[in-house]
Parts: sequence; structure tokens; C-alpha cells
Amino acid sequence: MVEYGLDKLQPVKDLYTYLQRFVQKRLWLRVIIAMVAGILLGAYFATKPEWIEANTLESVVNWIAFPGNLFIRIVQMIMIPLMFSSVVQGIAGGGSADYLKKSGPKLLIYYMMTTTTVLILAVILASIMTPGDYMDAGNLITPDMAIDPEAANQTQSATSFGTIPNMIIDLLPANPLAALVSGDMLSIVIFAVIIGVSLANIPSDTAVPLLKVLYSVQEITMAITQWAMKIVPLAVFGLMCQVTSQVGIGTIMGLSMFMLTVIIGLFLVVIVYSCILLFVVRVNLKKFFIDARDTLLLAFSVASSAAVMPLTLKTAEEKMGIHPSVSRFIIPVGVSLNMDGTAVFQAIATLFIAQVYGLELDLATIMIIIITTILASIGTPSAPGAGVIVLGSVLGTIGIPMTAIALIIGVDRLLGMFRTSVNVMGDLVTCNVFNRFYNEVPEKTEQP
Repeated sequence: MVEYGLDKLQPVKDLYTYLQRFVQKRLWLRVIIAMVAGILLGAYFATKPEWIEANTLESVVNWIAFPGNLFIRIVQMIMIPLMFSSVVQGIAGGGSADYLKKSGPKLLIYYMMTTTTVLILAVILASIMTPGDYMDAGNLITPDMAIDPEAANQTQSATSFGTIPNMIIDLLPANPLAALVSGDMLSIVIFAVIIGVSLANIPSDTAVPLLKVLYSVQEITMAITQWAMKIVPLAVFGLMCQVTSQVGIGTIMGLSMFMLTVIIGLFLVVIVYSCILLFVVRVNLKKFFIDARDTLLLAFSVASSAAVMPLTLKTAEEKMGIHPSVSRFIIPVGVSLNMDGTAVFQAIATLFIAQVYGLELDLATIMIIIITTILASIGTPSAPGAGVIVLGSVLGTIGIPMTAIALIIGVDRLLGMFRTSVNVMGDLVTCNVFNRFYNEVPEKTEQP
């Protein structure tokens, strides 16, 4: 009878073994399962169950989120060395600055074209859906959030083009070591570009020793990334549980129209990217999304494009066949410059808050918002919550105090997950474009 019972259970064991192997081989599936489980548990914790005290609940959530915060800290630790070494290798690895001279200006033009296109779509979308009209903010606008309409109009009529030269100068790090310590990503990228161009224009026997060191730095950081990837499902589960428990269902419902507008806007960006892949690069969309799904899901979970940069590089080179000279230049630069998802969020959020305040925006003011959003999105720190802080500079162009971001701060982390995935997708799309049309890499110097 016992043996008969075991025989009856054998199909169940076989099914369990099959499912276990199926899930273990598919990181994206494990991430989705962890994400759903984390959201469900976080939503339950957000209801503040009576059987557990508030302080105890906070401690439990912190322990659940521990693997996620550990993963983010590990990646932050290697992020700057990887970014610096990747940019320098991407430029100097070709043996000259020819690739940068040919592709650099085209890359900037490409970024400007895509960002401007998606911003125009975002402004049109926000003007049609008018999410601010669905929110009664009479009780939400505190005295420190109030505005003077006359002052707002004066601010809208005054452009800040005179500050652009100073903004450009500020991009150059006065102290490169200070930029490395503070984590100023855009300054680090610019410094790395300067070093890379310099190495590409000096004799090979002088440049190769430093390139060998940077190559070793790349290999070390990628090895650490491989270790960190082992805890990704636990990290995703913990982070999703923490975010959902903090945001709460009530806050999400209160800003549902704003969130819907932002998500639709980000979906329009995905459509633009898909059109570029389909009609310009002519790649198989299904294969692209299959190759990118692990990276995009992880980006969604950690809400930081810089945190997933090692995996983005690996995906581009190993799965999509992008030449390292292309990926190791474009992806680190894109982490700081290619922020279409963030730009769309900032534009829609600005119009949403203006609608809540009842401000009438003319075409000239909307153009100023678009220009300011482009400038603000450049160099936005690729860390959770950074986008909404930078939003304050955009709000200032229409006379709204920075304190007004309190209207949307409750759902920023959740929307940050969506826009981060779009930002990372944009980097992979850019790699495909430049690998297809501008992969004219000169003969390489001696490699380590």
C-alpha cells in the first residue's frame, strides 16, 4: 500500500521537478513571480493589520526588503568603476577618436530627436486627458504650496537661456576625484570621454597599460554583478513589498488618472522605440523583447537604470550581438543622457500640477516646459526618487513652488519603476541603431 501510494505521488513529484527546473532556467519568470508575491504581501501590509503593531510591521518590512537594498548597494558600489572603465574602453579601445568623432554628434542628435518627439506626444496626451481636472486639490494645497498668479505669469514670460552657458561649464568637473566620490554621473561620463579621447590619440605603448587596468576593472565588476544576480528574485520580492506597503492602495486610487496618463505616455515611448526597431533597424521585435525581458524586469523592480547597467551591457553584447565598442560607449552615456521615460514623466507631471492649480499655459510656455524638461532630464541621477526632485526645476519655469511635488510624491516610486524600464529600453534601442548604421570601428589597438 505504501509503495502504491508513492507511485500515485510520482506524477506530482515529476511535475514539481519540471516546474522547478523550468523556473530556475528563466530569470524573468522568477522575477515576475517574486514581483506579484511582493505586491500582494505589500498590499496586505498597507492595510495595517491589527494583529501586528506598527513598529513591528515596519521592522518586518525592512527585513523583507533587506535583500533588495543589499542588491542595490552592491551594484551602486561597482557602478562608478564600471561606468568609467566602460566609457574609456569604448572610446580608446578602437585605437583612435574616429569613432567618437563620427558617432558622438550623431548620438546627441539622435537623443535630441527622440526626446523631443516623445515630449511632444506627452504634452498632447496630457492636454487631451487633463488628469489635473479629475483631482480636487483644494484641501491638499498648503500655504507653502500656494502661488502668486502674477508672479507665475512673469516667470513664464522670462526664459532662462542666459543660464545655459553656465550649465555647460558646470558639466565639466573642476575636481574629477570629487565627482567620483559624490557620484556625479554626468561629470564622470564627460571626464571619461576626455580621458578616452586622450588615450586614443597617444602612442599605443603608452595607452595600453592603462587600458589593461581598466579592462581588469570591467571584468571584476562584471564578476561581482554575477554574484549579485543570484539574489535578484529575493531582491525584487522585498522591494515590491516595501514599496506597495508604503504607497498604499488609497494613494494610488486618488492619483489614478495621473498615473494612467503617465503610463499611457510611457507606452507611447515604447511604440516609438518599437517603430525605430521595426522600420529603421529592421530587427525582430519579439526577439528583442525576449532578449531584453530580464533586464527590463529588473529595471522595473529596482527603479534605477544605473543599477542594472552591468546587466544591460551583458544583454546588449551577449544576447543582441552589439559590438562592445558600441555598447560600452552608448550605454554608460545613455544612463546619464538618454532619459526619455523620465522626460515624459516630468512633462506630464508639470502639466498635471499646472492643471491642479488652474493655470492656463500658452504655446510659448509649453515650449519653455519642453526645453527645460530636455535640459532637466540630462544628467538626472539614475536613482529611485531622483526624477521627482529634478521636477522642481521644471515647475519653477511656470512659477510653481517646488513644494508642489508633494501632490505626486506618493506615487513617484511606483511610476519610477515604469519610466526606468523605458529608459533602459531606450539604451538598448540606441545600441541597436548605432550598431546597425554607425559600427565603423577602426582597427583596435593591442587588447589585454
